[in-house]
Amino acid sequence: MRAYIILFACVRIVECYKNGLISSACGSMAPNHGSSAQTSAAPYSVTVDKTSYSAGDAVTVTLSAKSGTFLGFLLEARLIGGSTPFGSFSSAGTGAQLLACSGQHSAAVSHSSPTPKSQIQSIWKAPTSGNLNNIQFSATFVQAYSSFWVGVKSAQVTYSTGNGTTAMNGISSAGCGITKTCVSQPSNCDPFTNSNCYFMSAMPLSDGSGFNFEIFGPSNGYVAIAFSDDQQMGNDDIYICGKNSQGNIQLQHAFSTGTTTPTTIRMGNVTNFNASFTNGVISCSFTSRNSISTTRSSASTNSYYIFLANGPVDQNGVIQIHPNTPIISSAKIDLYSPQVLGGEQYPAIVKAHGCLMLISWMTTGSVGMLIARYLKKTTRGTRCCGKDFWFVAHMLLMLLSVAATIIAFILVFSYAQDWAGGAHPVLGCMVMILSLVQPTAAMFRCGPQHERRFIFNWAHAINALAIKALAVAAIFTGLILVDPSQDGWLPKVMGGFVAWEALFFLFLDIHQKWTEKDVDGDDYGQIRPEVLIMLAFFLGNVAFLVTLLVGIGNV
Repeated sequence: MRAYIILFACVRIVECYKNGLISSACGSMAPNHGSSAQTSAAPYSVTVDKTSYSAGDAVTVTLSAKSGTFLGFLLEARLIGGSTPFGSFSSAGTGAQLLACSGQHSAAVSHSSPTPKSQIQSIWKAPTSGNLNNIQFSATFVQAYSSFWVGVKSAQVTYSTGNGTTAMNGISSAGCGITKTCVSQPSNCDPFTNSNCYFMSAMPLSDGSGFNFEIFGPSNGYVAIAFSDDQQMGNDDIYICGKNSQGNIQLQHAFSTGTTTPTTIRMGNVTNFNASFTNGVISCSFTSRNSISTTRSSASTNSYYIFLANGPVDQNGVIQIHPNTPIISSAKIDLYSPQVLGGEQYPAIVKAHGCLMLISWMTTGSVGMLIARYLKKTTRGTRCCGKDFWFVAHMLLMLLSVAATIIAFILVFSYAQDWAGGAHPVLGCMVMILSLVQPTAAMFRCGPQHERRFIFNWAHAINALAIKALAVAAIFTGLILVDPSQDGWLPKVMGGFVAWEALFFLFLDIHQKWTEKDVDGDDYGQIRPEVLIMLAFFLGNVAFLVTLLVGIGNV
């Protein structure tokens, strides 16, 4: 009885697709058997004899049964992320035939009879022109009428320019969110058309044993990806594509134990490595069947934060510290669930640091200094809490600036825990120290009528000027570090603000000297010009501030 059931199943396949003329299935690659494809690992494989190809090249593709046999099949080559056949086959192999798809002759290969098969070998021919890019062979295997696997894929075959190096634009965003997970900076940039794009992708292998990885980014040393359980460096699994001592691109596997240079470990099960260095851009792709190893998680997980970093290498090919904070995925990513995420080069805690420093020394600090310098005589006689109004306003604004600076300082050092960033952290520490000195010295100042009060006044003013200059320098260096644009628009906006502020200081100085002799007590009920000038300054100040805050929020 069992033999009759098996025979009946085979007869149904013969009745449906016994001659293999299944052009109608070229798009979906799914047989119309009224049932769903198997979701378990396929007992079949698709292998190729090359890891890269050039225009007009031939690639031998082998379909093999790991166990048992298959009765029917459909084989196509497709561009990564594509949904239609690419190129053509010149030879189908024994028990197979060439098949037309979408009006293109020999675009696919299928079975010619339902006899059991354990291996089919076909030859694919690359186009000689057109949109050449990375490809992958995909096959459907039919084991029985209701038992079939769709989309069993080969390793990726990288398009090469033909001169021995992979084309810089061989990596693209095609297939992102469909067949592969992608992280990029700027968000949704395409490395195929944008050489300033930092990009990585991870495509699960058809048997679930690993991933095809792509890394792309402008760098004269290295680009690297890391997998982490959080958004901090340390205890991360890393792959590095960088120059060796001969200037060629090599792949390294490493593990980080903190913010120091990661430790190189055994490459493990990594194959199909292709790389290039063209016009200052590094691109590489490889297949890894290594398990991703981090030590922070106690539970097994397939979800990780992804880091993209770049930096220099020394003459021996040893990677150096990356000058900028790595690009970090905005959320944990399950690598087996294709999705598209933008990269955050700076997490929220770093952005909060930058925003607080901008508010402190562009707005509250600047306005507080202007009030003390130019509204002292204008608000004469106006009291608040038993003190002159100008003094209360100045003190509150400057204390607010110092408090925001302290918070910003604590935030960034709790995150970074090092001095990476060149001059920026040094300038920031100097601002922090002098900001604490200013109110501390003011608490012990002598009275207004004391004969040595002028010493405090001069020291207080000079220290304030030093804080302001150092804060502006720290903001400039910080904006240069975080600005992702090629034209550096964030530092340019900051330069506009500095010019705006200097103009108002100069204008108020001239106005004060010109009208000094006219300031008396007869016009308390009138709005002084100084107040209107201060209002204009504040409105312009807020416009510059909002522009920079939006810019920081988008990095």
